Amino acid sequence: MYSRIYVLRFPRETSDKPIISKLVKQYDVEFNILKATILPHDEGLMVLELTGHKNNIREALDYLKSFGVSIESVSTIIRRDDDKCFQCGACTGICPASALYVQRPEMAVVFDTDKCTGCGLCVPVCPVRAMEVSLDQSVNALKA
Repeated sequence: MYSRIYVLRFPRETSDKPIISKLVKQYDVEFNILKATILPHDEGLMVLELTGHKNNIREALDYLKSFGVSIESVSTIIRRDDDKCFQCGACTGICPASALYVQRPEMAVVFDTDKCTGCGLCVPVCPVRAMEVSLDQSVNALKA
């Protein structure tokens, strides 16, 4: 399964159309709305996490673009401070991508950055704050 976060900017003409719901039915793509500001007859902004097969997500994004939706991929980078981490494993149970797991028989907590989707669920569960999230400029702009 492939999962990425996107910032969508909707033109005024699409504010009253149920185009997001079709992502599930037509493209077999799950969505998680992380942030949304959409008002009738106004431009809209939505931050979505899309999960599915890579080709399905690509087709779903093309579908959104056909309505004039501008799409930016959000780059989130999760880092682990190995000096702080004491290998407790609290993060391994919450990671939906299995990027954090216990390697046996050593019982070492492994962080596979290639599998990491940047969801950030591991950050608040880490008791020593060894997991950190770094956001790109497009996400920082949303916070302002």
